Amino acid sequence: MSSPVTPSRRDALPGRPAAVPGAGSARAALPFKPVARRHHLLFAAATVLYWMTMYVYVPILTPFLQDRGLSMGWIGFIVGSYGLSQMLIRFPLGVYSDRMSRRKPFLIAGMLAGLVGSALFLVGDAWQGPLAGRLVLGICASSWVAYSVLYASYYPPEQSTKAMSTISFLTVVGQLAGMTASGWLASAGGWETAFLTGIGLAAAGMLAAACVFEPPSPSRAALPAAAKEARTAAPGGARRSVRKIVTSSPLLIEVSLLSLLVHCILFITMFGFTPLQAVALGASEVELTWLVVAFMVPHALVSLWSGRLLAPRFGERNVIIAGFILSAACSAAIPLCASLPSLLATQAVNGAAQAMVIPLLLGLAIRDYPSSERATAMGFYQSVYSIGMFAGPYVAGWFNNAGGLRAGFWFAGAIGLAAAAIALIGAKRRR
Repeated sequence: MSSPVTPSRRDALPGRPAAVPGAGSARAALPFKPVARRHHLLFAAATVLYWMTMYVYVPILTPFLQDRGLSMGWIGFIVGSYGLSQMLIRFPLGVYSDRMSRRKPFLIAGMLAGLVGSALFLVGDAWQGPLAGRLVLGICASSWVAYSVLYASYYPPEQSTKAMSTISFLTVVGQLAGMTASGWLASAGGWETAFLTGIGLAAAGMLAAACVFEPPSPSRAALPAAAKEARTAAPGGARRSVRKIVTSSPLLIEVSLLSLLVHCILFITMFGFTPLQAVALGASEVELTWLVVAFMVPHALVSLWSGRLLAPRFGERNVIIAGFILSAACSAAIPLCASLPSLLATQAVNGAAQAMVIPLLLGLAIRDYPSSERATAMGFYQSVYSIGMFAGPYVAGWFNNAGGLRAGFWFAGAIGLAAAAIALIGAKRRR
């Protein structure tokens, strides 16, 4: 067990890089002002509705596609297409958001995409509607770049990890609420009821997003002319190119790769093929709700604790490595489960393990960037991990075609072990 760390000696993964040029001037230009509690609450409501929209159908997605007669390969492709559109959109969205110095318009546009995507699932009776809906909901998910950077602005820059733990908790609350309702909705009114509910949630989310407070950014703040001239003249005050922003932080590159791997695991297991394993064990639509609860409740609690309690106590690097090892073991154990209760147990531990990793990587991605560059860094980070959201279930689908469901879950376990090794090697190299 490692000793507690302090802000001056935090063993970040793989190590905290030097201050980014321009960060000091950006922060000094507009001192941090605390955000009112009501703004936090309204943002929380918008965030929960956002994630409910995108996850109200997830537990029934693979059984729904299987019911339409699609092969495992097609199911894997449709599940993964959600990440494909994000891979293409998140990074340019982040760059454009930084250029505009605005986040809120992207929140509203994302909810509109969520409404359209939910409606597309109801079109036709083959694969075209679900594929189109999944792609458009990936566009909705791409606006998470703006959500996360906007919420980070509610906290002082040095508290970005705390902010990301809080927003990760809100994320899981929304996902849990949507996914818990999914099985009940399908049981009461058929598969289509979940998608109709998604349309209503997206409409409510658009109204909430329109009321969200956006603090003025340093680049939009009214500054005295002399201060503006001084900042423009300063070597660190000039706007850096996108390439320089991304390559200036080795930490961003490494945590992006690790996030790609953890999202491979997540979208192979709970957000991919674990519901099919539950159905194979005899689970009904309603019993899929218990699978969701088993995974998401520990995921929510540990997401809140990881940046506030675990990382300060044990160190970010140690928590991340332990999370990957636990997730690898639980993913590989899924096909060994002979009953639904044993499957629920593996998912409870897997939910906690992945929550040890995801919020910390999210906070590390932007911690050392000034607010004027955070959306670009976050857009790169999220675009990279979107590759895992697509590639993980897509490759696992082909493994499943060849060797059954067990092959895909063992593939997820191997990814977890590889990620733990990469994190450990990277940390030792940085030392």
